[in-house]
Amino acid sequence: MQRESVKQGKSARNGIVWLAVLIAAPATLLAAWRFGNRKYYLSSLLLIVYAMLPFFIRFEHRKPQARELVTIAVMSAVAVASRAAFIMVPFFKPITGIIMITGMALGPEAGFLTGAVSGFVSNFIFGQGPWTPWQMFAFGVAGFLAGVLAKKGWLSAEKRLPAGIFGGLCVLLLIGPILDTCSLFTMSTEITAASAASIYLAGLPVNAVHAFATFLTVFFLGKPIEEKLDRIKVKYGMMDGDEDEI
Repeated sequence: MQRESVKQGKSARNGIVWLAVLIAAPATLLAAWRFGNRKYYLSSLLLIVYAMLPFFIRFEHRKPQARELVTIAVMSAVAVASRAAFIMVPFFKPITGIIMITGMALGPEAGFLTGAVSGFVSNFIFGQGPWTPWQMFAFGVAGFLAGVLAKKGWLSAEKRLPAGIFGGLCVLLLIGPILDTCSLFTMSTEITAASAASIYLAGLPVNAVHAFATFLTVFFLGKPIEEKLDRIKVKYGMMDGDEDEI
């Protein structure tokens, strides 16, 4: 009976994760754009709540371990620091690489939460605005996707070159365009095919630099960081019972 309850809890948590990433978060972004003004603070808070829900559900089925959230908080701080450290280098953002490494090591839930929190906190340095929820979502998706692929055994920081290439391509083809979409929705003129094309084309050089930074971060730091996180997981029994694939 208890085993069945735990299994149902995992299924519910997985469903909520996918619901948050694929439906709730995009719907919140569109609502924030539709209502405008300074609703981005509310939408940012909602994204963090979405990212926290899977942890709350898991804690209903076993004793909470504060060290799990502390580890995620530490990785979020590292991600924020990596972005701030290169503040003088335009568009060079190791933050996405750190978030993806966290997702690969700790799972998709932790990856999404780290991305959302890092995007929100780092903008207290870089400036809050209507772009904040979009950055939170984009960074969260990067960590979530890396975590899902790692959980399925398709991605590992041990294989540095494939992991680095994946990180770069993910930013260039997915994360960057998500951020460009924010620029498209927040522009003052009417959205047309021509204006959309100009936004996405102008974003290519920016996304290329961002992708290169992500490639370098995952390639050089992915393996050592993942090894340290794995030792923490083994030592403290973190994320126990979370081996089921999403």
